[in-house]
Amino acid sequence: MSDIRHNWTKDEIRGIYEKPLLGLVLEAANVHAKEHKFGEVQISSLLSIKTGGCSEDCSYCPQAARYHTGIKVQAIMKVDDVVNAANAAKAGGASRFCMGAAWREVRDNSDFDRVIDMVKAVNKLDMEVCCTLGMLTPHQAERLAEAGLYAYNHNIDTSEEHYGEVITTRTYDDRLHTLANVRQAGISVCSGGIIGLGETDADRIGMLLTLANLPQHPESVPINVLVPVAGTPLAENTRVPFDELVRMIATARIVMPKSAVRLSAGRLELSIAEQAMCFMAGANSIFAGDKLLTTPNPEYNADMDMFHLLGLTPKASFADGHPQKRQQAVAHEPA
Repeated sequence: MSDIRHNWTKDEIRGIYEKPLLGLVLEAANVHAKEHKFGEVQISSLLSIKTGGCSEDCSYCPQAARYHTGIKVQAIMKVDDVVNAANAAKAGGASRFCMGAAWREVRDNSDFDRVIDMVKAVNKLDMEVCCTLGMLTPHQAERLAEAGLYAYNHNIDTSEEHYGEVITTRTYDDRLHTLANVRQAGISVCSGGIIGLGETDADRIGMLLTLANLPQHPESVPINVLVPVAGTPLAENTRVPFDELVRMIATARIVMPKSAVRLSAGRLELSIAEQAMCFMAGANSIFAGDKLLTTPNPEYNADMDMFHLLGLTPKASFADGHPQKRQQAVAHEPA
């Protein structure tokens, strides 16, 4: 078993990140084989339950109200429509269903009440339910936990040093406080970032340092590649070279051995061979379905063909247990 550390230094992570690529992939593959079932990949589906009109200024996001990206603002969906989408995702092989709303923060109103109903309804389908709704208070996190939420996604996006170049409408600490509220409520944490935001290698290392030195590693770490969208400030950014994505995945796998590392946005641009190398480097989770919120993504059938070719198997729901149930079990153990 690999050592789980929370005291990494930048120099240590840099030393891993800068290793010759094939040696880095081999090291990460060995760590992955020790900590996970090699060849097993979780399939997640992501649905935008409330689209556009966000007050944030995230430079990469087409859903920010201040940018002219052609995204049509849509009010929060009906519960029945979300359940239908979850059923379709499950039929396509997804074991986790994530619902995203273009909000800066959750507000205690009828829309949040509806999200609670969505969580309860999707739970009945025996799928891991995830939400990404913006900033959360401790009480809101508790409400989601009581509804049965399995995981909450809240990415830190980049390093603390580069963060202000990408977003100004909320702070890095705001994001970390939400992660702490989620963890305190007993919900599984999903947090990663995006490469291709104009950051340096030092920023990528800094982002991994923040995640790896949290009191508890995120159970899921999405590594997104920027998908430039016309109308956003980062629309002209160049595509991230494939080898840099592999380095991020492999380094994340080594410094956070037990976490799921998710190959996320930008996967549509990768060949099957390139995706295979990402899986070798430690990626063991993907988003499937033809859309990630508002950007294109490979379709289920194409992914199933890839799984067959590479000998991958979909991971079942709750294979790692439920974080709240694990907490309850620990709480009831005799001293």
